[in-house]
Amino acid sequence: MSNQSTILQVENISTRFHTQDGLVHAVNGISFELKKGELLGVVGESGSGKSVTMMSLLKLLPMPPAEIVSGTASFEGQDLIQLDLDELRKVRGGKIGFIFQDPMTSLNPVLKIGYQLAEPLREHMGMSRKKARQRSAELLDLVGIPMAENRLNDFPHQFSGGMRQRVMIAMALACDPKVLIADEPTTALDVTIQAQIIDIVKKLRKELGMAIIWITHDLGVVAGIADRVAVMYGGYIVEEGPVEELYSNPKHPYTQGLLKTLPNLEGERAARLESIEGQPPNLHKKPTSCPFAPRCTHTMDRCRRENPVLIKRKENHKVACWWNPE
Repeated sequence: MSNQSTILQVENISTRFHTQDGLVHAVNGISFELKKGELLGVVGESGSGKSVTMMSLLKLLPMPPAEIVSGTASFEGQDLIQLDLDELRKVRGGKIGFIFQDPMTSLNPVLKIGYQLAEPLREHMGMSRKKARQRSAELLDLVGIPMAENRLNDFPHQFSGGMRQRVMIAMALACDPKVLIADEPTTALDVTIQAQIIDIVKKLRKELGMAIIWITHDLGVVAGIADRVAVMYGGYIVEEGPVEELYSNPKHPYTQGLLKTLPNLEGERAARLESIEGQPPNLHKKPTSCPFAPRCTHTMDRCRRENPVLIKRKENHKVACWWNPE
């Protein structure tokens, strides 16, 4: 993928939340790049900072309590972090599409689906009402909703969970975005529907050539769709690399632990699935040591003293770990 040009370059994004219990350091200096047409999987357990990182890029977090403390996000010659909300609205839903986790809370329950699909088309693409409606039907068709034209008159509650998620994908694709951010888009769906949604995204990526960031806690899903994977823990990226390399040769103890929790698909059943002992880190304190150290079986004194930085170990494979220094 290295010869492709970069469409999104994120440097040192830090986001914290002001809460009644004090500051929460949710994202602590995240840097990554996204190439044109690439699918980057971002994985990690709940609270690792995956969604907060991506929502920070488009200022989709309520501010306050959220505050973006530092960082830049270069997209088409602009720094998204510096844009005011009016300029950012032109990017959101236009050049960068976002599929949220829960389609029921993301769709307006009192507006017809046709209206919700047509609105961004008229605003970002300047389409007439008739043209926007026609395009809305095409989009529903594209994501596999039968009798698309008729369904434009329906309200969100008239769609099943899987169909609502398809509507969300259609809305995110409405303005032919260059980048699509999908935030755990299959979490609430059963396995069969999940597989259908993933197939739709694969197909659309092939047809439309967009770059995708797919946020998930499910390493199994990422294995089948991603080019590259970034593993997050405690508001940091702790490992990043091409999907085959990361799965066959994981370097960070957390990634190794995550992969051991996956069922073996080779037909041999593991005696039992392993789990990672311990609790996620308390983000009220900004880590000065490795955030994974309390749960790690390889912890050394240095891990408790110093937080390792993400460094390149091999071509395109980066790890933040003192134990694995090769």
